[in-house]
Amino acid sequence: MPLKPERHPLQSTRLIHPPALAGLKTATSAQWAVSPGYVGYEEAVSIMETRAADIRAGAAPELVWLLEHPPLYTAGTGAKPDDLLAPDRFPVFKASRGGQYTYHGPGQRVAYVMLDLEPRGKDIRRFVFGLEEWIIETLAEFGVRGERREGRVGVWVDRTAPGGPLREDKIAAIGVRIRRWVSFHGISINVEPELSHFTGITPCGIDEAGLGVTSLVDLGLPATLDDLDAALKTAFEKTFGKVCDADAPA
Repeated sequence: MPLKPERHPLQSTRLIHPPALAGLKTATSAQWAVSPGYVGYEEAVSIMETRAADIRAGAAPELVWLLEHPPLYTAGTGAKPDDLLAPDRFPVFKASRGGQYTYHGPGQRVAYVMLDLEPRGKDIRRFVFGLEEWIIETLAEFGVRGERREGRVGVWVDRTAPGGPLREDKIAAIGVRIRRWVSFHGISINVEPELSHFTGITPCGIDEAGLGVTSLVDLGLPATLDDLDAALKTAFEKTFGKVCDADAPA
């Protein structure tokens, strides 16, 4: 039975074998905007929902919106109360995206993606796989091999030493919602967040030995948000098509 886009928020395809990505590009250019400073979570959600409705109505172009949030936790539609380990540490917000608990904060690039999936084939699995591919291509710009893992959300880095125990760290998260075939929410990539902030939750409900969280700087790469933004734009255009710079929404 086909997915109904209003009722099925997604966090990851959990697919290892890719669907064809052909058809994700369109002839029109999405806007590309970067917000300076921190953007509050509720403010961002309000802007996203309005923009998604305007895109569906043909009143606004598609938008990729890059920003930072102040420290906070979000609870997706599948969040389990026991996975919030430090409820008083940072503000906690309910999110309409799929998935479980996620941390956002300084040093982490959040990219909210408002795209029209009607001209992109109305294929949600292919779209989310495309988001994963976008992240993997972005990380490759820094010489980092990002990988998918069956049954685990997000994009991972294998740090297992030869002959040693399993060690794989999550470097990026995906959480989207589709409404009337327009996407919102999106991805986050760790550049240089305070990794101890992730200990207030069980990130994405994954609590297994040998699995943790990392960032570009934690991997020994002196990257900045500006560095990542440039790589994100290049990789996005490979997967989803051209973008044009625009002012950040307000």
